[in-house]
Amino acid sequence: AQSLGVNVPRVRLILLRLSSLMTASAVSIAGAIGFVGLVVPHMLRLVIGPDHRVLLPASLIGGAAFLVFADALARSVIAPELLPVGTVTALVGGPFFLFLLWRNRRQIAVF
Repeated sequence: AQSLGVNVPRVRLILLRLSSLMTASAVSIAGAIGFVGLVVPHMLRLVIGPDHRVLLPASLIGGAAFLVFADALARSVIAPELLPVGTVTALVGGPFFLFLLWRNRRQIAVF
């Protein structure tokens, strides 16, 4: 692309900002529950392996089971009150996401 006259660093920065804005918009609309769709497949890949024939169905079942567990936990922690399910998923997903970042810190490219 650079040989065709495209300013690659500028385009990369624009696309990074645009994708960050789109992701933030999606999370603000859908809530933190959508974070499960990112975290559960990575958790299961560590256990099952990278074979997508097994990983995809396991991610479907694992994500559903995780949300049922998170909902049951959110309803029972402070029994008469309701705790948002996104809080429980964030408590599990946040530290795991940080673990993934720490584990792959040498592979993360800094622009």
